[in-house]
Amino acid sequence: MASFILASQSPRRKSLLEWAEIPFEIIISDSDESYPASMHIAEVPEFIAMHKAIAVEAKIKTEQPALINHCIIAADTVVVLDNTIMGKPVDRADAIASLTKLAGKTHEVITGVCLLHHGRMDCFSETTLVSFHELSLDQIEYYVDNYKPYDKAGGYAIQEWIGVVGIKSIQGDFYNVMGLPVSKLVQKIKQLKLN
Repeated sequence: MASFILASQSPRRKSLLEWAEIPFEIIISDSDESYPASMHIAEVPEFIAMHKAIAVEAKIKTEQPALINHCIIAADTVVVLDNTIMGKPVDRADAIASLTKLAGKTHEVITGVCLLHHGRMDCFSETTLVSFHELSLDQIEYYVDNYKPYDKAGGYAIQEWIGVVGIKSIQGDFYNVMGLPVSKLVQKIKQLKLN
């Protein structure tokens, strides 16, 4: 199988690739995560993932040219409630506010993925619907104070306590909510004949 580069420092994406037994190493590079205001929300994660992949490719060309034949995997996940992207919380109050908004409602988790190999780019996305039970303020504060979900879109991780006790149902790929639709990724890799 071809070797891959994961353009992410997310421990969740790292674990998912390891579980899928995809050989990879991690290389990250800062990239602009802004997007045009007029862009349709569903297109945003792919757009950001594409820019992450391009930034890592540029870094490899200048710093590690021996890896130029590796396929870059970049991803970005957004949480969408009422047609609004909920970003990563900036502090405790923001995390509590995010989870208060999500409580008792259904939201979308969209992960965009970009594969970049020899100048060929294949981007795709996956959407999962997640429904929360009503959550008490005590539950929300307990989660935020004990799990500090400040690096997570929407302010939560499905594989943590809040997911176990607070999520009523999901429609779609569970692992997509963790940050990578890994089964779809494996299918795309097969289609690209990288292995």
